[in-house]
Amino acid sequence: MHLSPTERDRLLLFNAAQLARVRRQRGLLLNVPEATAIVADTVAEAARDGLRLAEAIARGREVLGADEVLPGVADVVRQVEVEAVFADGTRLAVVPEPFGPAGGSVESPGAVLPAQPAAAAIDDTDQTHLTVVNESLVPISVTSHFHFFEVNPRLRFDRAAAWGTRLAIPAGSVQRFDPGVPTEVAVVPIGGDRVVIGFAGLVDGPLDAPGAREQALEQARGCGYLDASAAGGAGPGTGLPDAGEDG
Repeated sequence: MHLSPTERDRLLLFNAAQLARVRRQRGLLLNVPEATAIVADTVAEAARDGLRLAEAIARGREVLGADEVLPGVADVVRQVEVEAVFADGTRLAVVPEPFGPAGGSVESPGAVLPAQPAAAAIDDTDQTHLTVVNESLVPISVTSHFHFFEVNPRLRFDRAAAWGTRLAIPAGSVQRFDPGVPTEVAVVPIGGDRVVIGFAGLVDGPLDAPGAREQALEQARGCGYLDASAAGGAGPGTGLPDAGEDG
């Protein structure tokens, strides 16, 4: 059986959550990885059941209580983020305070005190500026390191110019696009080996391979991705479903 990297990650999350559930049934208090796995898996399964984003997040907030996790866990894990497949596509679900409000127990022995990460400086000379319009009826959010070329098909912008880039925002942060409002964003080239796997599945390989961009553009147009370039793809009447709530 051939599984994509995204599908393998989903199975890993499911197995971690199942192990955590077994330990919870034995009466054990859950640590950070166990509690996080249960919340993330609950949200992913809610999406698979056909729930909308807000409903899946609500289910994730209800699955565990502060009395089911080790002291300090609720203080350390202030939110859980998971990409889940909803009826309208892959969306980022952010579950705030998944175990209830923090109780100030970070002084418990062994607790980890997370520091605020320093924002990495981004070279202005590497930036490309794009105008993005959300053609859906609800807000759409994009995370910092998502391959911007492959973001939600209801976002209209110059897809070719966005090839091999990500948003020029701090790691882990999110850019929100409100319906019908033109938004100016800056994108920067993806670094490292420049191999893109997963996301919307339009690339799944080296970004700089000969013909990779042209092939991905053709596939995106065939799938109805909105495009503001001169050779742009589908227009507003593509028949695509609305994008849902923030993702």
